[in-house]
Amino acid sequence: MDPVDPVFRREAGRMLATLTRLFGVHNLALAEDVVQDALCRALEVWNFQGVPENPAAWLMATAKHRALDVLRRERTARTFAPELARLIEGEQALAPAVDELFGAAAIRDDQLRMMFSCCHPRLPEEAQVALVLHILCGFSVNEVAGAFLATGAAIEKRISRAKKVLAGSMRLFDLTDDEFSSRLSAVRRVLYLLFNEGYHGACAKEAVRIELCREAMRLAALLLEHPLSSTPATHALAALMCLHAARLPARVDASGNLIPLVDQDRSRWDRQLLSEGQRLHDLSATGPELTEYHVEAEIAAVHASAARAEDTRWGAVVSLYDTLMAIRPSPVVALNRAIAVAQHEGPERGIEEIDAIEGRDRLAAYPFYFAARGELELRRGRREIAREHFRAALALARNAMERRFFEQRLRACDEGAP
Repeated sequence: MDPVDPVFRREAGRMLATLTRLFGVHNLALAEDVVQDALCRALEVWNFQGVPENPAAWLMATAKHRALDVLRRERTARTFAPELARLIEGEQALAPAVDELFGAAAIRDDQLRMMFSCCHPRLPEEAQVALVLHILCGFSVNEVAGAFLATGAAIEKRISRAKKVLAGSMRLFDLTDDEFSSRLSAVRRVLYLLFNEGYHGACAKEAVRIELCREAMRLAALLLEHPLSSTPATHALAALMCLHAARLPARVDASGNLIPLVDQDRSRWDRQLLSEGQRLHDLSATGPELTEYHVEAEIAAVHASAARAEDTRWGAVVSLYDTLMAIRPSPVVALNRAIAVAQHEGPERGIEEIDAIEGRDRLAAYPFYFAARGELELRRGRREIAREHFRAALALARNAMERRFFEQRLRACDEGAP
């Protein structure tokens, strides 16, 4: 892929956030047009002159000049952001005002404001995630659709409806607003969902979407840069992302096959990310609040501290899952707890715990529910029952990577190997 593409994707979100602050959320379509103009101009110029030394700065400068042209042309015909109305009344004040809004600190804060705006309480979580991906991460409608097993038309409608909700405000969310804490909680939840979708989502093409993980981590880092959003819970979320992302180099083999955690070559784990994850995890351990992110980060830290899978402190992991079930219970969390119980006490106990999951019927379409049962039955030596479970998992596989993994487990049943 052209090396310019990641720059376009990243800078599109930064430009759009700042332009929306300038024009007002009700003029989001205008801001999107200016971003598109800047990107098209870059393609034209860079094809002849080559990519500039600082492509991000080039794009921002182009967007700024185009924004000035729009303001000069339409300031009497269009209503812009109310807090900027006085600044754009005169030509002498216009350019300095725009220059200030395109400063590095302002651009960073505008991305935060846009992130908080996308997590509007009137929008369902799936719409919030789609908006963040589309607006802040520069993903096309079709790319968002691919990430969430939806049609392009469905995602386009979802994003369009969400933009109408945003248009009800004349400006981006104010970081000093009384709703800041509740919005921050929603923002963290959206970034958590975005990371999870990349790490083990339901994409039809591939089981691991590293670019989604990276975008979630980039936006979490933005939260950490601002004193109001740099809370213990945010540090815990960022720690969780780093500790999980550190495993990505070992999660898929050279042939593109999934490798379970217990079988991964831990020497391939990213030591720098592990170190950063532990640093953030330490910083999260302040204040009285214990969130799901704290607990999940601690589970990831337990795994990270084990040099070998057999060195894992499974009793501690089970205890942490007990805490997580108390904070945010779900059938998937209960399934992960049952798997940890099986590692700690044996496959029979794991199966007992799976059978006791409340709301187990909600896992009926989740392939790894059947895969977990298959693994435990295989460990018990009940190959025929294990084979049935792996066949059920195979029927529910969401992409070729998962299909290959379940086929491999079926072969293990035939070979009698765990």
